[in-house]
Amino acid sequence: MSEEVLNDLSLEHISESIRWDASGLVPAIVQDAASKQVLMMAYMNRESLRLTLETKETWFWSRSREELWHKGGTSGNVQSVVSISYDCDGDTLLVQVNPKGPACHTGQTTCFHNPIAMSSKDHTPVEQADRATVSDRFAVLADLEEVIAQREVERPEGAYTTYLFDKGVDKILKKVGEEASETIIAAKNKDNAELRLEVSDLIYHLMVLLQERKLPLDEILDELGRRHERPRRD
Repeated sequence: MSEEVLNDLSLEHISESIRWDASGLVPAIVQDAASKQVLMMAYMNRESLRLTLETKETWFWSRSREELWHKGGTSGNVQSVVSISYDCDGDTLLVQVNPKGPACHTGQTTCFHNPIAMSSKDHTPVEQADRATVSDRFAVLADLEEVIAQREVERPEGAYTTYLFDKGVDKILKKVGEEASETIIAAKNKDNAELRLEVSDLIYHLMVLLQERKLPLDEILDELGRRHERPRRD
């Protein structure tokens, strides 16, 4: 059986698992595979899903123009597909991508750039304290990962992160090595104030390296979790 026939059978099976609406469409949430930032929401039909799977770049169905559209086909801001999955009800797709530019037609990295302020009276001080101790402790890493991902896409002039991405992986690796050496020296000197600064620099440059390699921080955390769960030989 030819590969083309096998692909058609696979697509048919996937299509049967999806709950298309009355117009033959399904919402597709597009997420940055590295930063996990939600970039946009659009609609796919069977044909755009087929093209997405074949080209490994996102294709959608425009409800306003009633035609297929290749994301970035005109602007160059294409989205290379890393994975596609559907939810438990089969009525929504999650498409993880490596974006080559802004997702929004306004030039913003994400279409979801209009925040709605939450009133502080909605939460009690106890609830706020619980969130701070549980989730906010490492929130800065998630924020940093998102900023680094945005810098890689937008390349703002004068930004140090832009400089690193422009110079490439060899420069990034050199900085990781330098910061690791300076971390060791600070630790040997028993200077915790200096050690705090050097470790911060090292973590930042490691996260730039992860973004350059398109390795999400979540995968590092998952690996640490797996190691923690292994039987110990105490």
